[in-house]
Amino acid sequence: MAFSTIILAAGAGTRMVSAKAKAAHELLGKPMIRWVVDAAVAAGTDRILTVVGHEREQVIPLVSETTIVVQEERLGTGHAIMVARAELEHFATRGSSLVVLSADTPLLTGDTIKALVETQQGTGAAVCLLAHEMNDPTGYGRVILGESGTVDRVVEDRDATDEERSVTLCNSAAYCFDLPLLLANLEKLGNSNAQGEYYLTEVFSLLVKSGESVVALPGDASEAQGINDRLQLALASSLMQKRINTAWMMAGVTMLDPASVWIGPEVELSSDVEILPQVILSGKTFVARGTFIGPNCRIADSIIGRDCVIEESIILESELEDGVSCGPRAYLRPGTLMKLGSKAGTHVEIKNSIIGVGSKVPHLSYVGDATLGTDVNIGAGTITCNYDGYDKHRTEIGDRAFIGSDTMLVAPVTIGADTVTGAGSTITKNVPDGALGIERSEQKIIRGWVYKRRRDREENRPRKKKD
Repeated sequence: MAFSTIILAAGAGTRMVSAKAKAAHELLGKPMIRWVVDAAVAAGTDRILTVVGHEREQVIPLVSETTIVVQEERLGTGHAIMVARAELEHFATRGSSLVVLSADTPLLTGDTIKALVETQQGTGAAVCLLAHEMNDPTGYGRVILGESGTVDRVVEDRDATDEERSVTLCNSAAYCFDLPLLLANLEKLGNSNAQGEYYLTEVFSLLVKSGESVVALPGDASEAQGINDRLQLALASSLMQKRINTAWMMAGVTMLDPASVWIGPEVELSSDVEILPQVILSGKTFVARGTFIGPNCRIADSIIGRDCVIEESIILESELEDGVSCGPRAYLRPGTLMKLGSKAGTHVEIKNSIIGVGSKVPHLSYVGDATLGTDVNIGAGTITCNYDGYDKHRTEIGDRAFIGSDTMLVAPVTIGADTVTGAGSTITKNVPDGALGIERSEQKIIRGWVYKRRRDREENRPRKKKD
C-alpha cells in the first residue's frame, strides 16, 4: 500500500487573529501540523511534501523532515497542487497514490488515512474522498452523489444552490488521488467561483466527466474538525483530550475526573497510575506503575518512578526514582534528581540538584546546584546560597548530615558525612565528617527592657487637652 502525502499549510488563518501561523498553534502542547504529519507517518506514507506560504518561517522548522514547497500566491487548494507539480512528477508512476491533507485538521487519525488509501486502491477509483454527515453543514463543501452512489461533484458552501445546501454529507478535505490522473487534470481547473480560487475539488467533476470513478469514504465528523479560530481550537483540544484520556483509562490508568486531566501526546503512563483532577502532564513525561498524582499538579518532560506520591506540585525536566514523595506545593526545576525514597515537602524548591536515597527536604527550603548523600535531613528554612552575582556554585552534603533549621549554606561549600549544623547558622567554610558547624553571634539578655520601653512610650505620648 504505497502512497505519498502532501499537506497544505500555506493559508493565512486570519480568523485566528494571531501573529503565529495557524499551522503552528498547538493542541495539548503539539503544533497542529505535527499531528497531521504524524498521522500520515502512522498510516505508512512513503514521503511527505508540505506546501507553505503565510508565516512560512514559523512552519518550516516544524516539518523539516518533509519536502518543502512554497506557494507565494495563495490562489486556492488546486493552485497549491499546481505549485507542487514539479515535485509530484518525480514519483507519479502508473497507479501511484497521493493523499492530500490540510494542516488544520489535527484530529484525523492514521487509521482513517490508511482506510482512505485502501479504498482508493482497492476500488481502482480515480479519487477517494473522506466525507461525513453534519446536522449543521454550514461552511462545509457538500458532497453530491450520483444515482449509483458514487460522487458526482463537490460544491463549496459559497457556491452552492439552496438545494445543494440542504445536503448534509460534507467534504472532510482529505483525499486519496490516483496521482497521474490528478496531474493530468490540473491544467483544466478554472477559478470562476465566489472566491476566484482554483478549487482542488473541481478535479472531481472533471474526472467524472471523463468516465473515472470518484468514491466517498464515510468518516467521523469529529475527525474532520477543521480549525479556523480559537473557539474551534479549544473544541479540537477537548476532543483530543477525551480521545487520549479514554485510551489511557482503557489501559489501566485511574482518573477521578477525566474532563479535568490534560495529557500530552508524548506522555507514557503505566497501569495503576492514579490521577486526580486539575492535572497537566506534558512533553516526554513517563509515569511508572502505582504512582499517585494528586490535584493541581503540572509535570513536563520528566520521569516519575513507581509508587511515588505527588501532591499539588510543579515538576519540570526532572527525575523521581521509586517511592519519592513530593509536595504539597513543591517546585522541582530542571536538572533535579530525587533518588529512591527521598522527599521534597511543602513549599520546597529544588533546582539542578541530586537528593540522595532516603534524604528529606521536608519544608520551606531552597536547594539549588547541590548534591545530597543518603539519609540527609534538611531543616526548615534552609537555603543553598548558590549564586554570587556572577556564577553558580555547588554545595556538597555528605551521608546522614543533619542541617539545622534556617541554615544558610554559602557555596561553594562541602558538608561532610554525619555532620550537624546549628539552627540559624551561616556556613561559609567546609565542615569535616562528624563535626558540628555552628555560626551565631553571642546572645545578650537585657532584663526589664520591655517594661522600660513601655514606660518611655507612655511618658512621651502627647496628652489630650481637656475641654
